[in-house]
Amino acid sequence: MMNDALTSLACNLKPGTTIKGKWNGNSYTLRKQLGKGANGIVYLAEASDGHVALKVSDDSLSITSEVNVLKSFSKAQSVTMGPSFFDTDDAYIPSANTKVSFYAMEYIKGPLLLNYVNDKGAEWIPVLMIQLLSSLSVLHQQGWIFGDLKPDNLIVTGPPARIRCIDVGGTTKEGRAIKEYTEFYDRGYWGYGTRKAEPSYDLFAVAMIMINSVHKKEFKKTNQPKEQLRSLIEGHPLLKKYKKVLFSALNGDYQTADEMKKDMLDAGQKAVQRKQAVKTPPQPVTRQRQQKLRQGKVTKTRYTPKQKPAKSGGLFETTLIVISVLALYFAYIIFFLI
Repeated sequence: MMNDALTSLACNLKPGTTIKGKWNGNSYTLRKQLGKGANGIVYLAEASDGHVALKVSDDSLSITSEVNVLKSFSKAQSVTMGPSFFDTDDAYIPSANTKVSFYAMEYIKGPLLLNYVNDKGAEWIPVLMIQLLSSLSVLHQQGWIFGDLKPDNLIVTGPPARIRCIDVGGTTKEGRAIKEYTEFYDRGYWGYGTRKAEPSYDLFAVAMIMINSVHKKEFKKTNQPKEQLRSLIEGHPLLKKYKKVLFSALNGDYQTADEMKKDMLDAGQKAVQRKQAVKTPPQPVTRQRQQKLRQGKVTKTRYTPKQKPAKSGGLFETTLIVISVLALYFAYIIFFLI
């Protein structure tokens, strides 16, 4: 819950208000409010070199913790999950007659995850989840658990499409109790485990994000929550392709994000192979067709012996095209999106 001081602050910090840091001296002019969290308010602000997202709070310890998380994100040069960190400071706000702490971070533009999937199609869900798992792997290796992982905290930028996070307020040091969570994505709510900050907690949330992305809404649990989720997974064509992965994530079988990512890639490859097999089903060989084939062989043997290699060449070419398409598809996922 947001305390009264923050609620009052949100009402008083109107567009055009300027915040100047006490120690670093940087100034930020607020343009609009972007969102509220449990421990602060995020604004779009104008700095000397462009727009930033500015999080303001009266809880300096919370600000310090989030800044540490953002700095951890910045260490991962190849994977940028969260916003880049720019500045942190304290300030006095005359209009609100209060002292605050704040930090400036990268302003990430793009649609929220669910809006992007609704616009582009459900086939993007596994691609974006594989990206998310790559980023979580880096975060976990640095000793942090994201905690409050949900679609409202995920934005898709691009092109090329890349999933990014816009709120690290729930990120918790591994081994501690999760400090912020949303029930629908919380394994404790569904009866699958504790709220201890560990990689499997985030991986459970990834599975729930996939479920939410195809069903397009959150729903209340029944008196048999595990059977409820199993039924939803097996009853949807896309989720069913990844059911082994999803069941493992829900049950806490994965120790690392990389394990789940590998199984996601394998499941995706098998789905593509099955799709190709369905598109080119073998033709049944009837008695009439067998007779035609035998007549054709006799004709080719007597009159056009040079056409047989051409037929083999066509088959080879078709096979090569199919293999190339599959290779390009997975190269796109692995090298450009992950």
